[in-house]
Amino acid sequence: MTLPPAASDLVTLRDVKFAYGTRPVLRDINLTVPRGKVVAIMGGSGCGKTTILRLIGGQLRAGSGDVLVAGKPVGKLDSDELFHMRRRMGMLFQFGALFTDMTVFDNVAFPLREHTRLPEDIIHDLVVMKLQAVGLRGAADLRPAELSGGMARRVALARTVALDPMLIMYDEPFAGLDPISLTIIGDLIRKLNDALGATSVVVTHDIIESLKIVDYVYFVSEGRVIAHGTPAEVRASDVAFVRQFVDGEPDGPVPFHYPAASYRSELMAEQNG
Repeated sequence: MTLPPAASDLVTLRDVKFAYGTRPVLRDINLTVPRGKVVAIMGGSGCGKTTILRLIGGQLRAGSGDVLVAGKPVGKLDSDELFHMRRRMGMLFQFGALFTDMTVFDNVAFPLREHTRLPEDIIHDLVVMKLQAVGLRGAADLRPAELSGGMARRVALARTVALDPMLIMYDEPFAGLDPISLTIIGDLIRKLNDALGATSVVVTHDIIESLKIVDYVYFVSEGRVIAHGTPAEVRASDVAFVRQFVDGEPDGPVPFHYPAASYRSELMAEQNG
């Protein structure tokens, strides 16, 4: 008998499998995201982290298993139900994905204009409020090309939370940022989550910054969750994969060398040939 998700959990993945064609990506994923918490999903490139976000958001459907958001099976929702669910989600895409032909103000106003019937004066006040929260109220009339990378990411974050989502998903929010911008974005993820009473899922490689702001971490490798714990438990872990990730070691469970025949044997064969 399958047990229902705990009322305290906003997101639950149970025995989730997914493949792109014949290539399996997720083999047996089990994780939960409690309401009000910030949870990180970490692992090497290509391990399926972003695929998990797409399953939660309904862009993809699991081959088997359950993906539940607020107790509802995302993969079984019809188009209207999924649209309604997505209105309560925010997604910060890698590198921001701002509309280059719009001002900062119009970028943040876009979801409000698309998904609500609010009058423009109310939209104006809400946009100014979101830009103030990310420290960019003074940049409202600029265009994305006039922003630094860190500023653009902050505008994208303001747009992500424009509708006060219950669930905020971040796909590599720290990628390509300088140390100052990286710290700013990390602090904003934590502060906005708590201020909005939201729940956040952060897909990232940046373990140092993430451990400062998250409540829990899942490590994914070869399509499975191989370790998980609080930041303190992660720092103290003796799991080889976690230690390699935390310490940034070039070789370990994730090997430096791609599988190949013995180099010595190859050289000897060349000499004898």
